[in-house]
Amino acid sequence: MTLVSDSYYMFVRWMKKLVRNPILLFFSLFQPIIFLVLFTQLFSSFGLLLGGINYTIFATAGIVLQNAFSSAFQSGTAVVDDIKSGFLTKMLATPASRASILLGRLLSDAFRVFAQSLIILVLAYGLGVFPTTGFVGYVLILFTVAFFGLAWSGISLALGLRTKSAETVFGIAGTLTFPLLFMSTALMDKRLMPEWMKNVSAYNPISFAVNAIRDLIMVGYNWNSFFLSFGVISLIAILTMGATIYEFKKVVS
Repeated sequence: MTLVSDSYYMFVRWMKKLVRNPILLFFSLFQPIIFLVLFTQLFSSFGLLLGGINYTIFATAGIVLQNAFSSAFQSGTAVVDDIKSGFLTKMLATPASRASILLGRLLSDAFRVFAQSLIILVLAYGLGVFPTTGFVGYVLILFTVAFFGLAWSGISLALGLRTKSAETVFGIAGTLTFPLLFMSTALMDKRLMPEWMKNVSAYNPISFAVNAIRDLIMVGYNWNSFFLSFGVISLIAILTMGATIYEFKKVVS
């Protein structure tokens, strides 16, 4: 069996598991939809402070990234379930490629974030949000979000493999998610932030990704912003995937 075919079967297995748990699927989408529909309406007056722009259009980029950020942290709990249920041990007893076990999980994470982001963008379109870059802009946005989700899922996977505790993964994920989200340009323009928060936002990896997506929606093709965001995401991916591979090798050995 090859790495590609083994990874495909692992990918299909994870997707079937996700589809068979519609409650998890629903609630992973529930929060970003609430943000898109209610949060943007509640804070619509911020648009006046930003020069009269539509706040829903402004915040869509941040809401899409928020969904990717939150979904990425579900990977670790799924791995913990496999370890505790004995499924991982059974897979290690088969001739399946060890790398495919991890790669299939990562591919399913990226696909899930891609599909969820597409749903959010369709709903946003109904609220009047359409990228100035057109269809190509949609493709670039979805690709950026999927890559972002893949990079951040490595943190969750490494934590799950290290701690073997779903509660610990959720606790650390929650601690990381909201400070990073609110100290970025995801939901607020940096011009309206306190000075110290502007400084944090300037180095926040979420800000780089959000700015690239927001430019595709509101400005056009700002390739400097786009390639800078991919550089930051790539660096995160290298670090998180390195940690995940290290912890995975310790588990399988």
